[in-house]
Amino acid sequence: MKILTVVGARPQFVKAAAVSRILREKHTEILVHTGQHYDERMSDVFFRELGIPEPDYNLEVGSAGHSVQTGEMLIRLEPIFEKEKPDWVLVYGDTNSTLAGALVASKLHIPIAHVEAGLRSFNREMPEEINRVLTDHISQLLFCPAQKAVDNLKLEGVTSGVHIVGDVMYDAVLRHSEAAEKKSTILKSLELTSKQYLLATVHRASNVDDTNTLLNILDTFAMLGETVVFPIHPRTRKAIQAAGFSLGGNIKLIDPVGYLDMLWLEKNSRLILTDSGGVQKEAYWFGTPCVTLREETEWVETVDAGWNVVVGTERERILTAVQNGTLPIAHPNLFGAGDASQKIVQLLESGIK
Repeated sequence: MKILTVVGARPQFVKAAAVSRILREKHTEILVHTGQHYDERMSDVFFRELGIPEPDYNLEVGSAGHSVQTGEMLIRLEPIFEKEKPDWVLVYGDTNSTLAGALVASKLHIPIAHVEAGLRSFNREMPEEINRVLTDHISQLLFCPAQKAVDNLKLEGVTSGVHIVGDVMYDAVLRHSEAAEKKSTILKSLELTSKQYLLATVHRASNVDDTNTLLNILDTFAMLGETVVFPIHPRTRKAIQAAGFSLGGNIKLIDPVGYLDMLWLEKNSRLILTDSGGVQKEAYWFGTPCVTLREETEWVETVDAGWNVVVGTERERILTAVQNGTLPIAHPNLFGAGDASQKIVQLLESGIK
């Protein structure tokens, strides 16, 4: 079996690492990196730490507006797909790379398998929501992390090829947590004490591109009265610099960190503030309370379990959530047993018999 995998952003590197390890035991994988995330700290370090093979193709698309970036990916992916003639095209999540890979495969009549299918924020202003909906509706195999995703697809009339497999990011967390504990020196280098700091990530367009929203978030961080460790996305750094913001003295602004360092920061933080979907889940697996800086989340299971509070960007809601960041008693297993990658490979194998 020959699989062509399309990745482009750091969360996809984590997911693909888990599946590729199983897939390559018996099958051929062609790995295409679109270059959506191209900074060494956003890309290369993840390949090294996760043991991902070097991409067979790197499109080096880089930053651009959504339409330009996606269009450039379409142009560069098509000849690769025609040359390689894979049995399946495997895409992950909800980025422009996801949609581009799925669209090219669909036009060339190559079956599509979508990991993290069925997630919905029900906010069509999010580019990610459009990407995931369109990809789901042209995929032949849809790998869902939990029952809620299956329910979402059913409401849209998508029932064929739908499977609950669990979350491949959980596979990765289980596999790499011990390495993070042994190898990461991030707490020492930043002079941090476990459970005596907050961790923050902010990168979504709705939070970063609007100057007033970003200023409100940063001002709120400054009011928290605790150390806030803030690994800053290049997009966010650019926005802060352009607006001339000055950060509160309690905010430790650091460059993006690798996967192992990020896991260790998440596990040892008292509470996490984020607009990232992946970080919301990792917080849950580590038993770290999470405050989501969005008006909605596709990971509603973490909210229902009481470990995640969705507060948007309103100052008082953020402050209240951080002050009330206590741990629920129950911590149910929401996203499978850590064997999602094996299930995905088995379903891909059965899908071409």
